[in-house]
Parts: sequence; structure tokens; C-alpha cells
Amino acid sequence: MPSAEGTEQPVAIPVDGVSLLGDLVVPQAAWGAVLFAHGSGSSRQSSRNRYVARVLQRAGLATLLLDLLAEREERIDLHTREYRFDIPLLTARLVGAADWLTTHEATARLPLGCFGASTGAAAALIAAAERPALVRAVVSRGGRPDLALEALPRVQAPTLLIVGGYDPEVLALNRVAAERLTAPQELAVIPGASHLFEEPGALEEVARLAAEWFVRYLPSPQTRG
Repeated sequence: MPSAEGTEQPVAIPVDGVSLLGDLVVPQAAWGAVLFAHGSGSSRQSSRNRYVARVLQRAGLATLLLDLLAEREERIDLHTREYRFDIPLLTARLVGAADWLTTHEATARLPLGCFGASTGAAAALIAAAERPALVRAVVSRGGRPDLALEALPRVQAPTLLIVGGYDPEVLALNRVAAERLTAPQELAVIPGASHLFEEPGALEEVARLAAEWFVRYLPSPQTRG
């Protein structure tokens, strides 16, 4: 659908024999791109991720919101939940989508960041470890980086971990993960916010922090060669 930040284009990305559905927006004069990895039980239609994506688009970043499961897998997962915590599978899909962005004409030359929520954050961090020259910055929203502990020391991308102050279990897991990261990292705690950042102003703060992180760490047109 058309927007002030760009036109949303549906895409189908072939990865490992399945077709993953996504929504790509490339603003005019885009200088970077962000690949979204949604959390367990969510999809590319996540209202929270879509809000963050709109803020990033206004900052000049292309965004790709992607379903990491094929339609058949999503139907199965709805009843069995067998795929949503399959981090190796989700990571492979995310890496495949990141590679696809390097071949797509509108995004091929754009430096790439990843934005992950819940289990999607683990996939984003492992993808960053596996594609260090490609994934240049990572933001996690209410993420489970503890599910990527073995990969964290290999992550070279500067990483921002955003957690709600009223989400003590996830906050504890993120503190453990932050200690294992050797790349530049910050743990941002939003006071009064719960796991889904549904409180007034909480999601707006997530989007602001994410935009600032990507602007800070994705190479600008002046610095990339």
C-alpha cells in the first residue's frame, strides 16, 4: 500500500525449497535497509514491528517484514508450536532473506541491519555471526538472545538490546547475553514497559532507540566505500 515513506511491495523469497512472504518498503533515497525477524507466534503483520518499520522508513531506511515460516508451516505451528522455537530453522530463513536483499536491485547496495523480537532476536544475532560482512547492526526488542548464547561472542555487529522494565525474566536473560557479546553493545531498559511494550509511549521509545542505533552504526553514503 502507498505511504509517505515509500510503497509497500509484496515479495516472495525462495529459501531452502520454500517461498517466504514479505513486505518490502524502499523509501526514495534510501541509504540502508533493515530486515525484521518477528517473535514466536507472530508474523510480518505484527502491528508493533510495522510501527517500528514506519519510523525507520521516515529515517530513510528500507524495511523488509518477513514471515520466517511458509504458510503450511505456520498452520502447523499454530497448533503444535513446533517451529517457533526452532532457532536453526529461523536463522537459516533469515540468512537466506539477507542474502536475497543483496541480489534485489532496490536493496543490493544498501548496508543491512536486523531488528529481532522475542525468538527472532536470537535468529538475528546468529545471522549476524554467520554473515559478519553483511549484517552491520542488530536491534533486539524484548528478545531472547539467550537462545543464541554460543554465537554471541562471534557477533561483530553493534547490538542494542531493548527490554521493558516490567519484564524481569527477559531482562535477566538479556543481561547474561550482554556479558557474552564482544561487539559494541548497549542494554536499554524502558521504565514501566512490559514484554509487549503496550504501555503509552513505550513502543515509540523502542522505535526511537532503534532508529538512532541504525543511524549510528549503519555506514552512511559518505563513509561506505
